[in-house]
Amino acid sequence: MESLKSILEFYINSSIHVAMAVYSLVRITEMYFGLPYNESLNYFIFYGTITGYNFVKYAGIAKLHHRSLTKNLRLIQIFSLFAFVLMIYYAVKLPVKILLFFTPFSLLTLFYAVPVFRRFSINLRSVATLKIIVIALVWTGVTYVIPINAVNELENTKVIVGFFQRFLFVVVLTLPFDIRDLRYDLKYLQTIPQLIGIERTKKVGFVLLAFTMVIEFFITPNHHFKFVYLCVFVMLLFFLQRAKRNQTKYYASFWVEGLPIIWWLILQFRV
Repeated sequence: MESLKSILEFYINSSIHVAMAVYSLVRITEMYFGLPYNESLNYFIFYGTITGYNFVKYAGIAKLHHRSLTKNLRLIQIFSLFAFVLMIYYAVKLPVKILLFFTPFSLLTLFYAVPVFRRFSINLRSVATLKIIVIALVWTGVTYVIPINAVNELENTKVIVGFFQRFLFVVVLTLPFDIRDLRYDLKYLQTIPQLIGIERTKKVGFVLLAFTMVIEFFITPNHHFKFVYLCVFVMLLFFLQRAKRNQTKYYASFWVEGLPIIWWLILQFRV
């Protein structure tokens, strides 16, 4: 039992789970737009997510709630190096044009953790209300804009509207984390729960999620896709409504984070 618990903790703390969520959203984008499977791009995104997230979490700058990870930190660092090498391996296989698309999102990730102006020790995460926007922009760009743009299919109304749907979905997906982090986030961060409280945050999340559902029915002709998204909509709404400051250990980091994986798997096995 202890070994299974250790494996689960390593799976989450080493960012494999969040990388699987990002990878799943990329595959969902491919399915929605009938894009060809791009192994090099998909695995570059997967290993890049592990590298980026572990850099943000363990570079000694973010200063969140990871003090209990000192025993496994060395192992996570070695694993991150392995993921970085694989990221470079798949990057070499990609055209320079595609790699350039990652530049703005890579810079956002870098400056999210590293002070933009070292003299003032200010990073993007410390700028009031910017945290959730940066996360949503990076996730949407990497999982939606780049896979589509890689095959030059970015210029139509459906794609543009879909961009806002993915952005809003990620914003709502992040809210349970912000509610959890009320215990850790400093007041100057001005996250949504800090600004308007937990209950109003849930109401805002419901409204934003409702918009994504409307967009889904507007842009998706496939009835199966609509039904699956309705299921995901209900699950995310359930997790949002039950989110609280004192969550169980894996509530957000495993169950909420795992919703994109569930979404992809349902589509994968029923299409």
